Amino acid sequence: MLNRIRNTFKRTWPLIKSLQTGLLLFTGFAGFISARCPYLEAGMVLGLLGSLFLAISGSTILNMVYDKDIDAKMERTCMRPLPAGTVSVREALSLGLALSVLGIGWALTMNLLYGAVVFAGLFFDVVVYTIVLKRRTAWSVVWGGIAGGMPVLAGRVLAVGMVDWVGIALMLAVFFWIPTHILTFSIRHQKDYASAGVPTFPSRCGVKGTQRIIAMSSILASIAIGISAIGIGLTWGYLRVLIVLSVVLFLFAISSMVRPSTRLNFGLFKYASLYMIGTMLIFAIQGI
Repeated sequence: MLNRIRNTFKRTWPLIKSLQTGLLLFTGFAGFISARCPYLEAGMVLGLLGSLFLAISGSTILNMVYDKDIDAKMERTCMRPLPAGTVSVREALSLGLALSVLGIGWALTMNLLYGAVVFAGLFFDVVVYTIVLKRRTAWSVVWGGIAGGMPVLAGRVLAVGMVDWVGIALMLAVFFWIPTHILTFSIRHQKDYASAGVPTFPSRCGVKGTQRIIAMSSILASIAIGISAIGIGLTWGYLRVLIVLSVVLFLFAISSMVRPSTRLNFGLFKYASLYMIGTMLIFAIQGI
């Protein structure tokens, strides 16, 4: 019995994209703790992390089910569980639906508005981004960004009981970071996306144009982070660290806009990811 459970877990775990899920989960916690909650307790934190983990994992699995045909055509994704045949469509669909329902249901029992934001994230990700737009327009990344910004907004909503301007700023920070990730991969794997028939910005705007979009998006993300820091009331010590991190991002982004290159773009992508993790960590430490 234990071996069967272990094998099932081993086969299905790659479906949730644990690194991506973990990062979104961390932004949700940072959004929650940014309010300096006076009622921070184990049960509340467990509910936040548990419901977000289930909802995010469920939506990721449902996306994989819907995208199994294009994943099979792309070298980067052809060894994922569904195209590789290690997990059946029926098994993945059942797991994705179960996790999604459990996550949203758990979120709704904690707070109706919080549950609504969690549901909105799943809806934008699975229905709007993946099912409706991904195969039709390169602009689907906008809705992917909105979906990616929902966990941090949800965490803030659970803490303060409403959608406030700080929560919106935090959401926009992640929203503008998402294209840095998606568009960089669309440049690095142009042939894959072309063979799968997925429209991308490099195929519409060219590589250099896309690199400039990535740079501008990174700048906007840092501006949103700065506005969030003011709203949270970041102390001067942490604010100085944030300023240094932001200046480096600005220099990276401006260099990429002036002299776009593949090497510089990938460096910007890596630093922007570290920047997002670092700033969310600062907000979390400040909140504690």
